[in-house]
Amino acid sequence: QVQLVESGGGLVQAGGSLRLSCAASGRTFSSVAMGWFRQAPGKEREFVAAISWTGDSTYYADSVKGRFTISRDNAKSTAYLQMNSLKPEDTAVYYCAAGGRYYGTSYANLRGNYGMDYWGKGTLVTVSS
Repeated sequence: QVQLVESGGGLVQAGGSLRLSCAASGRTFSSVAMGWFRQAPGKEREFVAAISWTGDSTYYADSVKGRFTISRDNAKSTAYLQMNSLKPEDTAVYYCAAGGRYYGTSYANLRGNYGMDYWGKGTLVTVSS
């Protein structure tokens, strides 16, 4: 089992930045891939970014590429999502998730749980125009 708790959400103006954190406990953090996902009101949950268990490989949705950066600190059992140049369309509840396999570019074709086994409860990000 892995327990995940997100933090760092809030209200920010367009063009601003936020850093989300995901603290993990339970199963060895360094053995799981981590991902960030989001769900806007009235829309399906979508993939944002993922990182392999070593941190050597990352993959991003086209909509956030160049603006968001996913990272992890295995010593702290924490994953991060640095979000820059935020846009109103980035407004959503952001979820972190953990899974036993890193899917790389295949995340673009996955749906549902995106191959992830554990999910946090989410943190709200609101970007005002």
